[in-house]
Formats: sequence, structure tokens, C-alpha cells
Amino acid sequence: MFRNVVELVDLAISQNKKISDIMIEQEMEVTGRSKEEIIAQMEKNLTVMEQAVEKGLKGVTSHSGLTGGDAVLLQQYIEKGEFLSGETILDAVSKAVATNEVNAAMGTICATPTAGSAGVVPGTLFAVKNKLNPTREQMIAFLFTAGAFGYVVANNAFISGAAGGCQAEVGSAAGMAAAAIVEMAGGNPEQCAEAMAITLKNMLGLVCDPVAGLVEVPCVKRNAMGAANAMVAADMALAGIKSRIPCDEVIEAMFKIGQSMPTAHKETAQGGLAATPTGQKLAAKIFGIPLK
Repeated sequence: MFRNVVELVDLAISQNKKISDIMIEQEMEVTGRSKEEIIAQMEKNLTVMEQAVEKGLKGVTSHSGLTGGDAVLLQQYIEKGEFLSGETILDAVSKAVATNEVNAAMGTICATPTAGSAGVVPGTLFAVKNKLNPTREQMIAFLFTAGAFGYVVANNAFISGAAGGCQAEVGSAAGMAAAAIVEMAGGNPEQCAEAMAITLKNMLGLVCDPVAGLVEVPCVKRNAMGAANAMVAADMALAGIKSRIPCDEVIEAMFKIGQSMPTAHKETAQGGLAATPTGQKLAAKIFGIPLK
């Protein structure tokens, strides 16, 4: 049905449907499953996301001790009412962090599109839920919209840090979330694509440099920033702002950047923050290895 964002948007416009509807039809065609089966599976994913957010907001700590408790700190900060940025954006950040802290603590999450970037989509979804008051069906549609853009990225570039750096993981997740936020807020298919483009192009070149090779530092906070990026980009698109570079070309640029990115910056823990003196000390401490 669709291979890129242009085809996705054209289908939605020509058939007067939402991006989420087109994605459901695509999934039916690809898998041969019924609409009811596909929606039921997505509802299960939504439930997993919801439970991860709730667990993270209660406070969890990873086995390494590198991450945990930051989602709680953010919620406490929000409650004081003295924040500088908006409440919704901070709520999205805290819930994105909550999800990734659960992942780091070996809890159950839903990869969107990967485990390392699993916080952005649910973080933004459960934050805008408090503002837009969607039905359960609309929340499921949010995930299908995000999935449609993730589908395009996965089939035209890459979504793993090992293949393309963190731009491919958190960058893709943030773009997916931005597009889904726009649709839930009443935006049209073209605005969804603009939100995806605005988000992803502002995360191009982001490296994957996990300290000690663990999906914790800086991964959890990268999800926080991805959620913030998605929220702002969605607002920009809804305001009528467009990306000068079309969405498909942004995705292609991300692919080419990932191809040229050094191996040290693609999940090997050999470069970036992982190679800093503190990063090396943390790795040595966690694994009981003397520093060289």
C-alpha cells in the first residue's frame, strides 16, 4: 500500500482517512489478520505501556545502579508548580523517563521502535491524554499512527543504534510520537508528516554511546529529550509550520548519516560518553574490571 511518507499521506488524503486507519489496513494486508485481531494486539501493547509508566512513576532502580528515580523527581518538581517549561511537556518527559527506567530495571516495556527508545511514544501519549482526554480507541489509533511512520523508517533507513546511531532509535521514536500527537490533536495527514520531519531533522547525527554498554546512560535522558522534541515539533506543525526538507528526504538523510557514522558511535561503547574518563570508571566499577 505505502512505502514512504508521500504515499502514506496521499492515501490518507485521497481516501479521506486518518494515518492510523491506513496503517491498520496496511497491517491487515501484510499479516493477513483481521482488523479486530490487529486492534486487539495493539490494545495489549497499550496496556503494557500504561503499566510500565505507572511502575516507573512509583520509582525503580536498575541492577547496575546507574539509573532510577528520576521520573519520580520530575513528578515531584511538577507538583511544586515552579517549573519553567510547560506542565504537559514535563509530564511527557517524566513518563518517557519512567518507561526507560523500567526497561533498565529489567521490567516489561513495549519496544517503540526499540527497547532503548521505548519511552518517547508512551511518554508523550500519556501526557497528552491528560490534556486531550482521548477515548481508549483514540489512544490505540495514536499507536497505529506512530507505527505508520516507524514502518516507513524501518523499511527505508534503520531503527537500531547499532546500525545508525541514536538518531535511528530515539530520533525515529520522537518523530513517530510527534506525528501521532498531531493526529490526536486534530491535525491533518500532511501536518503529521511535517511534525515527523521537524523532529527527526533536529536529531540527525545523534550517536549511540551507552556507558558500559548498558541501555541506561545516556539512553534514559535521551528519551526525555526525544519526548520534549516531539511535543514541540507537534505544536509547530499544528501551528502551520512546515519543514523545508520533505519528510522522506529527512529519513534518507538520516540513513546516509548513519552509514557514514564511525563504528565507535554505534552502540559499541567505544566512543562518545562511554569513552569519557567518568564513563570508563563507571564501566570498570560495574563489571569489576581495573582501569587500563
